[in-house]
Amino acid sequence: METRLADFIRDTPEGREADAILRSCVHCGFCMATCPTYQLLGDELDGPRGRIYLIKQMLEGGEVSERTQLHLDRCLTCRACETTCPSGVRYGRLADIGRRVIEVRVGRGEGARLKRWLLRKGLSRRRVFAVGLSVGRLLRPLLPRAVAAKVPAAAPAKPWPAARHARKMLALEGCVQGAIAPSIDAALARVLDRVEISFVRVGGGCCGALSEHLGAHEEARRFVRRNIDAWWPHVEQGVEAIVVTASGCAVQVKDYAWVMSDDPAYADKARRVAALARDPVEVIADEWKRFAPMVAMDHGPLKVAFHAPCTLQHGQKLAGRVEEILEAIGLELTHVAGSHLCCGSAGTYSITQPTLSQRLKADKIAALQADDPEVIATANIGCLAHLQSATERPVRHWVELLDSRLRSRATARQASK
Repeated sequence: METRLADFIRDTPEGREADAILRSCVHCGFCMATCPTYQLLGDELDGPRGRIYLIKQMLEGGEVSERTQLHLDRCLTCRACETTCPSGVRYGRLADIGRRVIEVRVGRGEGARLKRWLLRKGLSRRRVFAVGLSVGRLLRPLLPRAVAAKVPAAAPAKPWPAARHARKMLALEGCVQGAIAPSIDAALARVLDRVEISFVRVGGGCCGALSEHLGAHEEARRFVRRNIDAWWPHVEQGVEAIVVTASGCAVQVKDYAWVMSDDPAYADKARRVAALARDPVEVIADEWKRFAPMVAMDHGPLKVAFHAPCTLQHGQKLAGRVEEILEAIGLELTHVAGSHLCCGSAGTYSITQPTLSQRLKADKIAALQADDPEVIATANIGCLAHLQSATERPVRHWVELLDSRLRSRATARQASK
């Protein structure tokens, strides 16, 4: 694709990156077949190829409008297009650059700005969100059914083992997951404890993804700096990994090198942190020989439908990895049609684009429940809460299922004798 970027962005780091991405697109259209919003709306401008043209036009100084902004807002940033693109177009990066520029060039009305500000401030601050969620749970019996369905029930955590091992991995404290489902990180702490790895909480908070995708780039960078500062003493001491149990946050932490590339004080630290970032499936796969003897196969079969979040299969390129482990621990996985498609959660998408989100959720729930599973499993807290609001079946993080199937080290040793 030939480009002639405007003076305002041509010689900036963002401009050079956007130019390279735009030039890599060959207009083939393979991306359109896997784009959820194009499948729903049938509009070229609501697919990756059309959005690439809109961003190109904007970066070349062409006229942009609220209509342009709407097409970019409708993008889920699911990155399914990247998985199918034969040219390796980094669409997700280009979309983030486009969003930053259009926030300046078009802006938003007062109501929209307030809504997005409330989302950023309310969801990214762990204590604020926890208080709001507690109030919502208290009022749940009085709320309209549609609203009450969006308030997740409490999920108490089992004990978190003490940090007692020489091998250590750090946890992302995060923002919403600790309030919605503290059981997830606690389950991973118990899983890792079985192979003599301590999973340690050391502070920090929101990964910054929410602010980044809502166009608040500098706010996202502040969150990144705070997390790096919290982790850095442990990084210098040689911690093995930073394990992020929400796949959406894992993508962001793995992208810290890009987010902070032009910050002289943090660029090198961000590269080191990004290199340490791991999804739980990567860690567990690396340690699988130690886990295998602990799997309790006498629990009987459990029929599970696994929803692979976009951030796991497209963002981190870890498609199929969790399914392999779930089958290895004796779970029966159902077939899920359209497993590459987004569930409609996508961070704050279910709030900013509720109509499209509800349609995607209905389609995903139908596909997940088609073979009558006992449990739905996933790997991202946003997907988990989104799907749980539309089904009576339990929706669990896959690490919790693994935790329930593992014996203690002592029991495993006795069983192997």
